[in-house]
Amino acid sequence: MIRATVPGIGRLGPALAGAALLVGIAAARPAEASIVERIVAVVGERPILLSELRLRGRPHLWRIAASTPNPTQQAAQESEMFRELLNRLIDERLEEGAADKAHITVSPEEVDNGIRQVASQTKLQPKDVINEAKRQGLTEQDYRDEIRRQVLEGKLIQLRVRGRVRVTEQDARAAYGRWLKEVQQQHPVDLKIIVLQVPPGSTAQTAAAIETLGSELTIRARRGDDFCDLVQNYSQDPTTKNTCGSRGPVPMSMLFPELQQAAGSLKPGETAAPIQFRDPMGNSAVLVVQLASAQPQIPPYDQVKDQMMERSFVDATERQRKLWLSELRRGVYIDVRL
Repeated sequence: MIRATVPGIGRLGPALAGAALLVGIAAARPAEASIVERIVAVVGERPILLSELRLRGRPHLWRIAASTPNPTQQAAQESEMFRELLNRLIDERLEEGAADKAHITVSPEEVDNGIRQVASQTKLQPKDVINEAKRQGLTEQDYRDEIRRQVLEGKLIQLRVRGRVRVTEQDARAAYGRWLKEVQQQHPVDLKIIVLQVPPGSTAQTAAAIETLGSELTIRARRGDDFCDLVQNYSQDPTTKNTCGSRGPVPMSMLFPELQQAAGSLKPGETAAPIQFRDPMGNSAVLVVQLASAQPQIPPYDQVKDQMMERSFVDATERQRKLWLSELRRGVYIDVRL
């Protein structure tokens, strides 16, 4: 199995095992100070160096910087990324050791085939895949090393893991249930909302009057009154006055839980019971919600049974791969120093 990803550099030689090394890095200007190299983990007698971790993390750093402008959030994401990446590098050391014992190798031709497979998956030419890797800070050899690792892992899974995998009809039905939730969470929904704000410090009588108005508007919407007219006359959200109370299609997962629950229970044109809502800032409101667009038409299980069997097989294979790696870890000295 080849993943369409780009991080990677080659393995380090065993001669570098031992205490942390101070290595001067060539500087662009003589006056610049050298940076400190150190070992961030040891697997058996083989180290993982900080420079390797940073090099492998360059594509991830590129994506974090492109998607996260907030410096604090960016630093937190980078820290988490490096921890996860170090665990991946430890797994790779274990896999390389297992491959050596089983005399498994990867030829340059298999790497070329892997790159062509990634190109096919992404509908690009192989040279474009390499160019994308370079755009994210890798060399062509860096990327070829990453594909080699993926091909090697695929061979090991075939040899050591696939024989452990068993899937049943029950597994496929469970995969179908998870898939339904994923589709519902990812599919954009368009809600039209009348916002009736409850002013801060309102008396119980005032809050009750706003709730009563919400109930009355719900009844009117359900009996066929024009929802856009109701928005114009009653909603206190000025940003949606001219769009019938809609902010446009939004992925279900981005809605507040109260709105997710309402959207999941409605058909297009239906209006939910009034929602008592409090935002993260503590502001309260009564919401009258109508679904403007439908959820996707999801095929029944019998129509997608084969795909669900395949999906459950992939999931089971990944679980067994992790179990196999945990077994390898128990038999090898591992010292994490990050």
